[in-house]
Amino acid sequence: MPVPLPQELRLLLACIVAVSLLSACALVPGNAPFTVRDQSEVKMPVHTGEELAPANVKVKPITAELIIDMYKVARPTRAVGSSDSSGPVRSQVDRATPTLDYNYTLGPGDIISIIVWDHPELTVPAGSFRTAEQAGTVVDDNGTIFYPYVGIIKVEGKTTREVRDILTRKLAKYIEKVQLDVRMAMFRSKRVYVVGEVAKPGIQEINDVPMTVLEAVNRAGGFTPEADYSLVLLSRRGTTYRVDIQAMYQDGATEQNVLLEPGDIVNVSDRSFNKIFVLGEVVKPGSMVMNKKRSTLAEALSDAGYIHQDRANPRWIYVMRGDSETPELFHLDGASPDAMLLADRFPLRPRDIIYVDAADIVRWNRVITNLLPTSLLLYNTSLTRYPLFGGRQINQ
Repeated sequence: MPVPLPQELRLLLACIVAVSLLSACALVPGNAPFTVRDQSEVKMPVHTGEELAPANVKVKPITAELIIDMYKVARPTRAVGSSDSSGPVRSQVDRATPTLDYNYTLGPGDIISIIVWDHPELTVPAGSFRTAEQAGTVVDDNGTIFYPYVGIIKVEGKTTREVRDILTRKLAKYIEKVQLDVRMAMFRSKRVYVVGEVAKPGIQEINDVPMTVLEAVNRAGGFTPEADYSLVLLSRRGTTYRVDIQAMYQDGATEQNVLLEPGDIVNVSDRSFNKIFVLGEVVKPGSMVMNKKRSTLAEALSDAGYIHQDRANPRWIYVMRGDSETPELFHLDGASPDAMLLADRFPLRPRDIIYVDAADIVRWNRVITNLLPTSLLLYNTSLTRYPLFGGRQINQ
């Protein structure tokens, strides 16, 4: 037989229920409902011209029209901290498009091999124990070389063909019908640095093959599994540029494969910033790393174990995006399973936050669960007899 509650406890519970009906969520910290309808209740920093200003952001419902508009204006996702025209990271690299008439020019430290046919006295023999590098002619620090009958000539900034023409013209005074050849023995004057998420980071020598960003990465062993293909940073003469190799793979944006210059630093970023966060009433809340920045709302919910069928309110699924000058809030009404078709076409961006609100009955049960221990404690305290008062209750 259930024991009936005393009248005092029934009155106390009745008062608690009445108060909690008026402001149930306010009684439990962190249990306020997420009931945004038209705009955010919290002001966010928004760019208004040249300055940041606090403002409420409108909530956009995720509809077919919204997804169509997003595809119309689709462009490569900007990386965290990037900028189109100013700031520490720029999106355009000037004078960096590779050309078909690329020719390597000599510089200090390069080694060239000069062969004059039918005149072995002018050709340093390599011998059986000497490599072409050891037998070649080294370009001095001042960009010159010395050659018999010719003297000192300036070769820095010239191609091997231009050096051959100079030597042929000068040796023609001493040799009839000069036939000579100039070849590269070793490339040592120009180099770039490849660091970050590549298999073999280090120095890459520039040779007669055009050194582009993709060529430099391939020579360094290729990307590692943690590399962010869309965020390759190119540092040149004090300015850092953003190179999107993923756009070249997916969209054929060959202009991203820029031609490198001596002293360039290629830094392949990791994908640790490409996270999305799934919070609220899902089976496995937390963060997850996007694979090459390709993920949809449906994929993120699925990877999080989907929403709790007995605790979540599928009508209130939100996507919060703050990586642009004006933050954006999106709302999906997932009460119908058909809404997941829209979720599968809604593309996510790095640092997006997905929030699934709790059902009203779940929020109510949480309030009651937190209040019942307090009410029982107050009731038991009222029945306690204190020896200091002669064994009487305080209220007697």
